[in-house]
Amino acid sequence: MANDIHITPEGLEAVRKELDDLTTRWRPEIVAKIKAARELGDLSENFEYHAAKNEQGMKEARIKELEAIIKNHVLIEPQTQHGVVAMGNTVRFAEDGSDEERYRIVGPAEADPKAGRVSYESAVGKALIGHRVGDEVEIRTPGGAYSVRITAIE
Repeated sequence: MANDIHITPEGLEAVRKELDDLTTRWRPEIVAKIKAARELGDLSENFEYHAAKNEQGMKEARIKELEAIIKNHVLIEPQTQHGVVAMGNTVRFAEDGSDEERYRIVGPAEADPKAGRVSYESAVGKALIGHRVGDEVEIRTPGGAYSVRITAIE
């Protein structure tokens, strides 16, 4: 199905928490801000009103995005039985002469390279999937290609 959103159990829990926070805490706060700004008078030149409405629009879009993730999610469970990199695995690898790097392969909805999570759709994720410990893997990025050796699959 084209609408499937692959996500780890931890990622799904984080999405649910964020959605709960936005709907139970943030919505009442923004309604109060808009009401207070309306009471200031002329809305055409009321910065507080326009800022609150803009914030409301952005947050409501995020709520819809989170609801779609929850509705269309497919859980990624790590596959470790065959020693082959798959979605959900954490992979350690190193480029010659560089320090070892460690990334978990997740769905696009929870990818955050700075936090050690790369999407299976990214250049790194695509290159690593299907390989084994010890394999030399070429990663092709828009900035060029480089090779890494897989040192562990967790």
